[in-house]
Amino acid sequence: MSYELPAPIAAYVQATNAADANAFLTIFTDDAIAFDEGHEYRGVQEIAQWRAETTAKYQTQLEVTGAKIVDDETVLTALVSGTFDGSPVELDFHFTLRGDKIAALRIP
Repeated sequence: MSYELPAPIAAYVQATNAADANAFLTIFTDDAIAFDEGHEYRGVQEIAQWRAETTAKYQTQLEVTGAKIVDDETVLTALVSGTFDGSPVELDFHFTLRGDKIAALRIP
């Protein structure tokens, strides 16, 4: 099934699946915050580094299984596969957008 995603979120999925850490420099705001596995990453440089390290370690791929708007967030549900225990696992990605960029990402 295909989902109509806001452009920055579609770019996030594409960059993740292409293992393109440099793409994260263009889809996040300069002051963006990402939270994953109990760690917070601030700014595009930290976010790009986090994605590069995560991709190298886990070879993450996303398959979108749902998307919805909840308050001021877009919640993307995806089947996440890779080289980690328990793969694949379904996770929710909580995005806050500012204009045409991602201002915050929380992966609980």
